[in-house]
Amino acid sequence: MTTRTQSTASRPLLGVNIDHVATLRQARGVAYPDPVEAALLCEKAGADGITLHLREDRRHIQDADVYRMRPLLTTRMNLEMATTQEMLSIALEVKPQWVCLVPEKREELTTEGGLDVAAQVDGLKHYVESLQQNGTKVSLFIDPEPIQIDAAIACGADAIELHTGQYSEATLTSEPSTQKELLRIQQATVYALATNNKLIVNAGHGLTRDNVGPIAAIDGIYELNIGHALIADSIFMGLESAVKAMKQAIEAGHK
Repeated sequence: MTTRTQSTASRPLLGVNIDHVATLRQARGVAYPDPVEAALLCEKAGADGITLHLREDRRHIQDADVYRMRPLLTTRMNLEMATTQEMLSIALEVKPQWVCLVPEKREELTTEGGLDVAAQVDGLKHYVESLQQNGTKVSLFIDPEPIQIDAAIACGADAIELHTGQYSEATLTSEPSTQKELLRIQQATVYALATNNKLIVNAGHGLTRDNVGPIAAIDGIYELNIGHALIADSIFMGLESAVKAMKQAIEAGHK
């Protein structure tokens, strides 16, 4: 299993989200392409971990994918899921190394924002403890705001994943907006580590080879979780090459 501490990481790690391999499969209702095969190929290419989101509506990843993948991965599984009893039961049985709790709405195309941890600290604390007591570490996907960071720490989370969606959207519009959103993420990272230096700070959502550099350059970010853009790149360059190209972009940004 890949292990690394924040103090020794030469660059942010790359967690590859393979959801959209399953999206393509589900579009035709066939058995291919297989997200489990894709996950193993990503590991072979140098991915530091595999992320997959088992949604309530099962629009891409299916239960069977999760169960098949868990014993085959040689890095680690990061299972994204909503805070429902159904998902808790699955996670307690599968025992992924990591769970990332995310907000979820049926009508959304993709996750639109961070989990409002501040509004549900008591309930989330119990949920987090249930997973941790079963041997799974827990990350909370949140907006880069101090109030949410404080709440995540109060819940006892092992990590936070800062939502980079607004930054990613800003890179398509204007330089001032991009710098504003980048500063939010930088300040949130500094605040999180100053508040709890044992907290792991990850980031992700909407990151591409073109915009990942400035995020990778932020001191203290441990891992970047990237899916859609990487899978899109793989159409043109192949999955292994896409993983390697993203790692190179992260490395270039970190220098």
